[in-house]
Formats: sequence, C-alpha cells, structure tokens
Amino acid sequence: MVTQAQIKSVIEDMLKDFIEQNGFELVDIEYVKEGSNWFLRVYADKEGGIDIDDCGRISEYLSTKLDEHDPISDAYFLEVSSPGAERPLKKLQDYHKAINSHVFVTTYEQIDGSKEFEGLLLAFDGEELIVEVGKKKHILPFAKVASARLAIVF
Repeated sequence: MVTQAQIKSVIEDMLKDFIEQNGFELVDIEYVKEGSNWFLRVYADKEGGIDIDDCGRISEYLSTKLDEHDPISDAYFLEVSSPGAERPLKKLQDYHKAINSHVFVTTYEQIDGSKEFEGLLLAFDGEELIVEVGKKKHILPFAKVASARLAIVF
C-alpha cells in the first residue's frame, strides 16, 4: 500500500515543472477517503488568484501524467481547486506571506490558556509566531502549531 506521503511526493514531482512554467503555486495535496470513495485533491494558486480555467489546465495535465504513470492503485476522484479565502498555511513561506493578515491558529497544547488563536499575525521568525488577539499578543512556538490558515474577518 502506497502511503499518503508517498502519493503527495509523486504528485508534487509530476506537477513541479508544469506549476513553475505556468506561474502557479502548489499549495497542498490531499489523498483522502470519504465514505467509500478516495479523493486526490490538488490546491493551487497564483498571483492575483486562480480561476476555473487554470484549474482545468492543471487537472488536464495531471490526469495525463497519472494515466501514463498510474501511481495510485485505488479508484479515486481528482479535484483541482483554489485553496479558498481561508487558505491553509503549510510552508514556512506561507507564514511569512501572511504577516499582517488575519489568521486562525490551533496548537497541540494550551498556550496562555487556549489552543485556538484568531487574530492578526504580527510576526514570524521561523521559530515563533506572534498573534494579536484583541489587544493581547500571544507568542506561539512554531513547533507547537497544529494548524494555521488565513481567516476572514466579518
């Protein structure tokens, strides 16, 4: 059985040149089972935002590559889409780009009495995030961050 990490790595390798040549950014890849169905989800973006035609181009290219190499033995649905307005922060560069943006961060353990922080990302130095929630600044060790994403302020 091929692991999810192996599938992610294979898909990244398949898409790397195409993504770079077309000015896209590969945000995330998921291979998940929902009910009885498997889904291969690719999230991409580009400066100014990705549109449905861009997603179609990526999907068509990846479908051809997947047919050629057939790295996944299970039947699955391929979905290519934008990461959305509440884009996940996965890579270090995502955190740097998100400085001065509203974020939602969860931690593995309580910090300052909470495991959830929604506020303005003031700084990130690779080791710690500083998130301002209300008027209080929280210093979150990056090693304790379980997940993070951009958050929409209503």
